[in-house]
Amino acid sequence: MPIERDALRLDGRVALVTGAAAGIGRAIATAFARFGANLALCDRDAEGLASCEREAQSDGARVVSAVCDVRDETLLARFFESVGSAFPRIDVLVNNAGGGFHSAFLDVNGRGRDALIRENFTQLSECVRLAVPSMQQGASIINITSIEAHRAAPGYAIYSAMKAAVANLSKSLALELGDRGIRVNCIAPDVIPTPGIGGTFPPTPLAHSPTADDVAGAALFLASDLSRFISGTTLHVDGGNHAAGGWRRGPDGRWGV
Repeated sequence: MPIERDALRLDGRVALVTGAAAGIGRAIATAFARFGANLALCDRDAEGLASCEREAQSDGARVVSAVCDVRDETLLARFFESVGSAFPRIDVLVNNAGGGFHSAFLDVNGRGRDALIRENFTQLSECVRLAVPSMQQGASIINITSIEAHRAAPGYAIYSAMKAAVANLSKSLALELGDRGIRVNCIAPDVIPTPGIGGTFPPTPLAHSPTADDVAGAALFLASDLSRFISGTTLHVDGGNHAAGGWRRGPDGRWGV
């Protein structure tokens, strides 16, 4: 079947995005709105969430939102209940919420370890469990992981391990949910300058300064019909850093390790 002009459009679809108040989550939510989707949004940041909601509504989206810490399963269940009351189904789930902190592995106590697991893995798996009963043929689950899921991350060992776990879980879910027609994929960015991270970015093979919109473009592709036969894979949005491995371009333009 030839590709139609509107294959990138999300008209009439419902997209649920966690961590939508700022950065990558907000860029994805507002991009989806511009391409016709209605939205269900959550975040701990009430002010940022309200601003994102207003921007999406200005593009014609119908929006349901809730101030919600996705690590709290009770609040998360209530949010999904409100989404179910407002919309007949969920077409796209974007698991964007997550985070970490810098610390040597041996300095992370049990409470910190459990918090990292809950924030980066447990809540994501719970979102999938809550969303799938409302998903139909053609639905898409997009899990935001990290380049750290595919390489060592000293100082972020548990965070990195959880992102790797999400990448592996996504492959298994792609198989388990395939007979329902639900696709499951990951996006693995490198550091993207955001309000929570700052404005620095490691050099990349591409002469391009990344923004959250670069990740939003990948998410739009995975949410749309253009990716209807793509499942169980990861899009690396990192300017080529994953491919480069330890190779870096020096001041003279030559590559070395």
